[in-house]
Amino acid sequence: MVRVPESQRVRDALENAIVDGQYGPGERLDPAKLQEEFGCSRTPVREALQGLERSGLVRIRPKQGTYVTELSIPELAERFELMAELEGMAARLASRRIEHEPLAELRRALEECERHEAAADADGYYYANACFHSIIYDSCGNGYLQQQAHDLRRILQPYRRLQLRAPDRMRRSLAEHHAIVEAISSGDTETAENTARDHVLVQVKEFSQLVRTWNRLREARVGQTQAQLQ
Repeated sequence: MVRVPESQRVRDALENAIVDGQYGPGERLDPAKLQEEFGCSRTPVREALQGLERSGLVRIRPKQGTYVTELSIPELAERFELMAELEGMAARLASRRIEHEPLAELRRALEECERHEAAADADGYYYANACFHSIIYDSCGNGYLQQQAHDLRRILQPYRRLQLRAPDRMRRSLAEHHAIVEAISSGDTETAENTARDHVLVQVKEFSQLVRTWNRLREARVGQTQAQLQ
């Protein structure tokens, strides 16, 4: 079972709130109110906001505060395209360089993904999925590629998290994971690269679904707010 740190719990909740439209572009986030809302100290809130800034969801302005930003759909598509190439390269190198224990960890991460997919647990799958991909990055044997993949993944993680709510995405993602593990474990570099790249590119191709999911969640949030005001 993946243990979620307090700062990650706060960050995840804020990611959801921003992506769902609870906080709009340009809106200021008050750290003191967030501490009260989440029942935690200043440190987890500060770390969560710093993580959100790395993801591009907020901008921290010195002596002014923290404000919500939002990547446009074209900007997201460009980043996902780059992520796909990094994923493919990491998988190709890992298929040649992964050692016995990391390969066993990769299979355990796959089993964790299976468990959460069977339970229709999108949040649990999200964490297991992040672990799965991190093992591949860390097994590629190229420190610079490893760092770049981790950094870009952090930027995209709230949007990848959102896509897991799209109909049937978890099931298809799991099938893609199985293909990636099979290619890496058999040392099939070409298949590992192509499968890992396509695993991310499919998210670019399905951006219309992402937009629909995004709009549906925001409409639901607006409806809830209006109902509370009546």
